[in-house]
Amino acid sequence: MSHTGYTVIGNVSSRAARVLWMLEELGQPYEHIPAPPRSEGVVAFNPAGKVPVLIDDGTPITDSTAIIQYLADKHGAMTHKAGTLARARQDSLTQFLLDEFDAALWMAARHSFVLPEELRHSAIKSSLKWEFERSQKTLVERFGEGPFLMGEEMTVPDIILAHCLVWALGAKFPITQHRLTDYLEMMRARPAFQRAMAK
Repeated sequence: MSHTGYTVIGNVSSRAARVLWMLEELGQPYEHIPAPPRSEGVVAFNPAGKVPVLIDDGTPITDSTAIIQYLADKHGAMTHKAGTLARARQDSLTQFLLDEFDAALWMAARHSFVLPEELRHSAIKSSLKWEFERSQKTLVERFGEGPFLMGEEMTVPDIILAHCLVWALGAKFPITQHRLTDYLEMMRARPAFQRAMAK
């Protein structure tokens, strides 16, 4: 791996999509290795076998949220400054999305194809869909004045939210709020999103 810039490990059907999208939004060059989870090329950098992994200057960084926030901080874009009230609100939105959206979708995935078949409980998905619908109503109340979550400026939680909404459609989790349907349509039209998803 002689590439000296960023290297993203993970296929676009995983949370690696968030990292690829962020790099496209930032206009940063990178190498993409579409390795699946738990493959040899992934375990070498993350013993848990999870993707994505970002290699920066020979150092691996794991967890999609940690990676995209690192990139935003490093390049001074799509984030508010640490120690400000705006950053506290941004981090609160990020955490809400991880707790209420990402967690429900991941739990549904675990009981669909991740866990060994004898440990899956498909009935759990009904309660997860109910929680997901309730969380959408809460989130819409937290939207700022503007096209993006925090208002006029696209920030880290927008990447997470849009990715979760795409994931939800694939998992047949209904998006019941018109505000979120319109938002997703806008985000999917972004050239950076389309370039990342084409990987």
